[in-house]
Amino acid sequence: MGHPSIYPTGTTIYQKEKANSGYTVFPSAKGALLIDMNGNEVNLWAGLSGFPNKILPGGHVLGSTGIRTGERAYQDQLDLVQVDWDGNVVWQFNRSELVADEGKEPTYQARQHHDYQREGSAVGYYSPFEQPLVDKGNTLLLIHENVKNPQISDKLLLDDKIIEVTWDGEIVWQWRASDHFDAFGFDETAKNVLFRDPSVKKQAGGDWLHINSMSTLGPNKWYDEGDERFHPDNIIFDSRQANILAIISKQTGDIVWRVGPDFNENEATRKLGWMIGVHHLHMIPKGLPGEGDLLIFDNGGAAGYGATNPASTYGINHALRDYSRVIQFNPITLEMTWQYTPAEAGYQMMADGSRFYSPYVSAAQRLPNGNTLITEGSDGRLIEVTPDHEIVWEYINPYFSKVGKGEQGFTLNMVYRAYRVPYDWIPQLEKPEEVAIEPIDVSTFRVPGAAVGHGGQKVTYIEGVTPKTNMVTGWDSESEDENAADFCMVSFKD
Repeated sequence: MGHPSIYPTGTTIYQKEKANSGYTVFPSAKGALLIDMNGNEVNLWAGLSGFPNKILPGGHVLGSTGIRTGERAYQDQLDLVQVDWDGNVVWQFNRSELVADEGKEPTYQARQHHDYQREGSAVGYYSPFEQPLVDKGNTLLLIHENVKNPQISDKLLLDDKIIEVTWDGEIVWQWRASDHFDAFGFDETAKNVLFRDPSVKKQAGGDWLHINSMSTLGPNKWYDEGDERFHPDNIIFDSRQANILAIISKQTGDIVWRVGPDFNENEATRKLGWMIGVHHLHMIPKGLPGEGDLLIFDNGGAAGYGATNPASTYGINHALRDYSRVIQFNPITLEMTWQYTPAEAGYQMMADGSRFYSPYVSAAQRLPNGNTLITEGSDGRLIEVTPDHEIVWEYINPYFSKVGKGEQGFTLNMVYRAYRVPYDWIPQLEKPEEVAIEPIDVSTFRVPGAAVGHGGQKVTYIEGVTPKTNMVTGWDSESEDENAADFCMVSFKD
């Protein structure tokens, strides 16, 4: 099924008795946007970019005041700032590196990308059992750094680095991904492909890992049971380009837990299935349903380094899947404990499985009532689903931006990552009146001026043909025959 060119935006579904209500923050084309469950825009921090945006208790928001531009720039933010409800900057960090781009005056920049974490919140979203955020606490930032490492490639690398900075801007801890190349599990074929083409982004360098999420584990049952790999201070991350999920020891910097890049590695990883182009890996915080399990948006699309195949003639982006999954799994056994895929969304894999498909960006957040907020980012769609996969809230980002120039340009309403926070985190506002929004019956919904199509038309009956028969497959859609669905699928296959 193709996507329509005309469709509603804003909140389209809201079952308030089943949803975990609160405010939702996300980066839009206009700035950091905070909405209520009915889609009312309660604050827009205009022009504040978000990679991502996060709300702190008290109504402060985190984001960036600008983005680096030019041939040597790739997704670098100029700074990371904390802004109060009225737009006043109360904290700023921009001194990761003195950047001297051609034709520009050297400036200090953060080069932050994809994630950051304020001390006191394990993953950046609400858990009733988390310790409160530390006032003027330290901040972890995921940043870029250009390095040369001939063990990886003879080309300039756009390396991923994690730093910890104090409120006063002092860097007190750092970890560089390229220093741990041997711990990432690349086989010889992958190493050869990576050496030749580490995902080079023009003059910016080879974005060889493209780490896009990073957070501390926080208090968890695995560490309480004595497993040192899951120390609350250890840092979990994922690599979108290399299909790697891993945990860093904060104390030693070593990789102490890893899944991927080869998901044929053993029976457990084969059963879990290939993770491709992933985003937002994190441990579900203590006190929330599913605590201790890992939650990830497994995008699909194309990623990884490996043997050539019909989809990858020289081994880069060698793994391919044309639908997305949200996966929850046990980090010890790798047993899957919950998922949301096109099948759970009610789609037929062969016919319309790609309707739940975001090959880039995206996220998932576990909510206190057991629901999951899913950012299906490439189409600007946010949904809240129950453990039984029912959609109880849906919002379509109404703000589009133009990307590219001329005929090659396109518009998109992409959302990188959204977060739901409780109402009491925003003391500046009274709790909003919640109005239920029932799903529209799309079979009868029409735009103004369009024909209704039900009743009044001429109907011509054919002798010997039952009107309710499906004319494509011959399957009676009201039949209780348990073989009817199989017949329908065979018809589609044929």
